Amino acid sequence: MNNTFLNMASIGDFDPLNASIPATKVEITVSFCVLYTQGMGNKEWREFGRTEVIDNTLNPDFVGKFILDYFFEERQNLRFDLNFMSVLFHQWFIFVLNHIKTTSLLLPLQDFLGQAFCTLGEVVGSLGSRSEKPLGSSHPGRHTPHHSCAGIAGKKCGTIIVKAEELNNCRVMLMQFCGNKLDKKDFFGKSDPFLVFYRSNEDGTFTICHKTEVVKNTLNPVWQAFKIPVRALCNGDYDRTIKVEVYDWDRDGSHDFIGEFSTSYRELSRGQSQFNVYEVVNPKKKGKKKKYLNSGTVTLLSFLVDIEVTFLDYIKGGTQINFTVAIDFTASNGNPAQPTSLHYMSPYQLNTYAMALKAVGEIIQDYDSDKMFPALGFGAKLPPDGRVSHEFALNGNPQNPYCAGIDGVMDAYYQSLKSVQLYGPTNFSPVINHVARYAASVKDGSQYFVLLIITDGVISDMAQTKESIVNASCLPMSIIIVGVGPAEFDAMVELDGDEVRISSRGKYAERDIVQFVPFRDYIDRTGNHVLSMARLAKDVLAEIPDQFLSYMRTRGIKPSPAPPPYTPPGQPIQTQI
Repeated sequence: MNNTFLNMASIGDFDPLNASIPATKVEITVSFCVLYTQGMGNKEWREFGRTEVIDNTLNPDFVGKFILDYFFEERQNLRFDLNFMSVLFHQWFIFVLNHIKTTSLLLPLQDFLGQAFCTLGEVVGSLGSRSEKPLGSSHPGRHTPHHSCAGIAGKKCGTIIVKAEELNNCRVMLMQFCGNKLDKKDFFGKSDPFLVFYRSNEDGTFTICHKTEVVKNTLNPVWQAFKIPVRALCNGDYDRTIKVEVYDWDRDGSHDFIGEFSTSYRELSRGQSQFNVYEVVNPKKKGKKKKYLNSGTVTLLSFLVDIEVTFLDYIKGGTQINFTVAIDFTASNGNPAQPTSLHYMSPYQLNTYAMALKAVGEIIQDYDSDKMFPALGFGAKLPPDGRVSHEFALNGNPQNPYCAGIDGVMDAYYQSLKSVQLYGPTNFSPVINHVARYAASVKDGSQYFVLLIITDGVISDMAQTKESIVNASCLPMSIIIVGVGPAEFDAMVELDGDEVRISSRGKYAERDIVQFVPFRDYIDRTGNHVLSMARLAKDVLAEIPDQFLSYMRTRGIKPSPAPPPYTPPGQPIQTQI
């Protein structure tokens, strides 16, 4: 009997330039199965695809594949419905089930066997990228078939094995261009040219994917070499059109269009040659002037393709993502007993603190094997003596602040609201330093730390927080700050470091490790809180893989080898998938 497993493989890479491109492609291989997925923000299951059917054989060889886009920053729920063989082979099936205990088995005709649920991140984050899921007997809108394994006393539906395998690593292009005799656009000078690269889409539109730097006051610029993922530029289609526009930079933002040209990955891959000297054409000028030839030329100086390891390479090699949450318990949140409070515990819906915690935590927990998370609070008076603390355990145990799963963190948060007194001020540095102490002790790439801070107001220890962030920027950690409520968060934007790298006492952060967002920007106008949470998680987590990789690369840390493929004891693999 063949044992086929669910194989998942990734193609491509994380693209920080364009959020519409997934972190990777995932290939799932199954037998006799229907795959369902859920859309972001709703609970409706939609059929994604189903495997093929092979009749009249007791040793079928199936290769059913589902190609999914994998996003680290999204909770991608999957449901596998496995169907039963016809009654004719029922007794034979039960015999196999009793001896093999797996259910990637037979022919899906009409009878339902069972279903399994998981998230894509859960599979990727499992030890060895291998996850076993029990098959349940429930089926939406249907009774359990009278002869399914779920309907036979003492019989179990077995398990389904999901395994992740990467097909190939990321391909990254390193290119350099120069210009020659570009049009003069500035009245008092020459031009300040830069290039903008666009990927063509299936519908004929174009998506921007790279801008070069501006080279000042020249008609013959030489731009710096730059890296860009192959998928970002052509999405795997080597003949797809790549459009390049040439502009003259203006201080007020009204950049002057010089011209454009088109190419493709296949053309660029020829390297420096006569094929990669491009005429820069301005269509308006060409239409008006009969003698117009071009507005200069752009030449490809060099082209290299490199293979870079991916975020998934490290996760498959065993790197753990450690998640810590820190919640603001300052008095500015309002009395938790009042409906106007940001900490109000409504019996009907989650407050914004709980929504932010659940949205981010439910995704990150898939990458932590023990699912035990430290949960901290700051800005409250603690029982029994009323001392103010900016680093207290939500579960009341300072020696062991760990909570079991995100549900455990939620329970500890609710219990804290009943026992502590909201006070102040709003200090971030103690909780940042708390996580940094742990991150400083594990710099070998085996662990990475993510701190989620949820707050309602303006920070009180800005100077100390900046120093803490600068110090932490050389450690394996990232910080997510979610602002809740109506307050102004101008100071938080400064901590983010997207525009200006944060500094303290003349020392700049080694890398950007902070992502700040105000939750109010993600609240769905129709009141769909599931969608609000999905939008929030998608935005705040999108930078984590890139921040993760920047630490590993600057430290020269390579991924550990993935564990060897799983082989069931005593069962030879007859079909390689």
